[in-house]
Amino acid sequence: MFSDRSSRFLALWFPHLPTDRLKRENPGRAHTDQHLVVVDKLANALRLTAVDEKAAKAGLYKGMALTDARAQFERLDIAFASPRKDAVLLEKLADWCDRYTPIVALDEPHGLILDLTGCIHLFGDENSLVQDIHKRLFHSGMIVRSALASNPAAARAFARHSPGGNIAMNDETHRLYTLPLLSLDIEETHLASLKRAGLRSVGDIDVLPRAALTARFGASLVDRLDALFGRQDKPITPRRIVPVCLVERRMAEPLVAMESVEQILLSLSDELFHRLQQRVEGAREVEACFFRADGDVRRISIQTGRPVTETRTLFRLLKERLSTLSDPLDAGYGFDIIRLAAVLVERTQAIQRSLDNRTQETEEINTLVDRLSIRLGSSRVLRAVPVDTHIPERAVLMEPAIKAKSDTSFEWPLGSHPDNPPERPIRLFQPAERIEVTFEVPDAAPARFVWRRVQHIIVLAEGPERIAPEWWREHAGALTRDYYRLEDNKGRRFWAFREGLYERGDPAPRWFLHGIFA
Repeated sequence: MFSDRSSRFLALWFPHLPTDRLKRENPGRAHTDQHLVVVDKLANALRLTAVDEKAAKAGLYKGMALTDARAQFERLDIAFASPRKDAVLLEKLADWCDRYTPIVALDEPHGLILDLTGCIHLFGDENSLVQDIHKRLFHSGMIVRSALASNPAAARAFARHSPGGNIAMNDETHRLYTLPLLSLDIEETHLASLKRAGLRSVGDIDVLPRAALTARFGASLVDRLDALFGRQDKPITPRRIVPVCLVERRMAEPLVAMESVEQILLSLSDELFHRLQQRVEGAREVEACFFRADGDVRRISIQTGRPVTETRTLFRLLKERLSTLSDPLDAGYGFDIIRLAAVLVERTQAIQRSLDNRTQETEEINTLVDRLSIRLGSSRVLRAVPVDTHIPERAVLMEPAIKAKSDTSFEWPLGSHPDNPPERPIRLFQPAERIEVTFEVPDAAPARFVWRRVQHIIVLAEGPERIAPEWWREHAGALTRDYYRLEDNKGRRFWAFREGLYERGDPAPRWFLHGIFA
């Protein structure tokens, strides 16, 4: 057995999600005697793709032709399908479900699966948790059917193909045996073949030999059976990254004052770093979640350039982030849950302080980078990262400063001796600029060249430094370069190269100016 019998998964199915969305957008539709239906063009005909609860009780169903529905009911409230808006609503419902567990997965069509393992005790017991979910969803205008089981496949099957409910572990196998074949979610042809053979329920199939089922219907049917009964591990895919460490506050009364919100964030920061210190880790990315009483969820992410281990630093960054939001944080009817989660962490190392107990300059620079990244945006604060290549224009890559790893596999190359002039300039032209060389000796430094209509007479030259093209990434026409450090009669120093070699017979070698020395 692969599944842990102590695991508990809750499947939520919204059978009337499109019509519930329309009633939430226009509350007047919920107080009329008309049947609300959603239609779309399928097979060159308008058919019902969703009906509200009242229409379903009256005999209307999905897939029914609109002409047949009108023949039965003259007055219908008809709306056209909008799958995009339905998906947005389902995402919002998934965000709302984060208040119960950080592991929430989408279950199309119109469903969610929550991994409640280890979370149920926070709400009393299973019945209290499920009742709370149903009560809140009912007040928000959503009709839901739920089922709680030991694995996600069973919970989904119970929610969509039975009355649902909290399935006791010792009664789960018996209840699975009574489910219809439709709960297996197999191909229509295989479903029809099973029905022709006189099989009507999951229990009728589970007792049959596995080899015969696989030979006749393929391995997918057997895999589905094993997933239903927990014989095969089929984990869900969370829609969000599961936090490494998480702390939260649940308020007895919704919190409105922002001063109180800041005090709670400060307290949560202390608790979060206390847990991270026990793991000898620091936070690289922290997410603050604010759950409003009306169901809205607001998330604020903080990314840092090095692991943060102090409450004071994180709290300052949080306040900076809150003050720079284009859409200010609005408590509305109040926050009933505030959560702080460490999404990305790194191992921490002790940092040597200076003798006078002042913070090292490196740490001050990192703090400045974090604040600028939050205020201006991470894409506007960049840091040069070395790249392991000999091609000068590719030797440096600009990346967001807060995303640069603290342990790079390739470090900056060591420069020349301080008493010697630099071998390469700090400033490079991209792309290198073409120069006209006169009085050229083959395979030697130029005697003079013209750049930007100005002639430069060379009095000193050093080189060449030969750089061959990277054959594994260059096209076939790439040529070898010979770089020279040049100084003219006015003391100006240049870094130029010749592309192509006379000794190899390369066609018409050309000269370029790649950089200038300060």
